[in-house]
Order: sequence, then structure tokens, then C-alpha cells
Amino acid sequence: MNREELIDALRPIIAPYTANDDAFGSLSEDTDFIHDLQINSANLVDIVLDIEEKFDIVIDNPDMERMLNVKAAIDIIESKLQMK
Repeated sequence: MNREELIDALRPIIAPYTANDDAFGSLSEDTDFIHDLQINSANLVDIVLDIEEKFDIVIDNPDMERMLNVKAAIDIIESKLQMK
């Protein structure tokens, strides 16, 4: 999966938690979950759990703490998929 395909795979995971539809419409690697999409920290945990389920990976606490934007999420997903 390339980075663009990963963004496309993340869209349906992120959509239910997004408070800013305009920012979601222009979702890119630079999109910040909290500042741009206005996702609260509890829902960010839900997103991490949904990502784990979707990609069949385990995201540990250090990775979870740095998953604050789409770029970090993609980097973490790619690294976990390479370990499989």
C-alpha cells in the first residue's frame, strides 16, 4: 500500500470522529487530528483501536502518543506492516 492508499484507508476510520468537515475534505499527511479535525483525545484512542483492527497491527503506547497527525499515523502503520 502506498501513502495515498493509506490515507484513503484512514478516511472511513477518521470520518465518524471528525468535528471539522472542511479540514476532513482536504485530508492530507499534514492534517493534525486535534487541531485541524478537532478530534478529542478520547476519540483519538478510538481511532488508534480502529486502525489496529483494520490493519491487524498492535500500536504500543509510545507510538500512540506520537500519532497526532496523518503523517505520523501513516509512518506507524507502514512500520508495523513491514514487521509482519
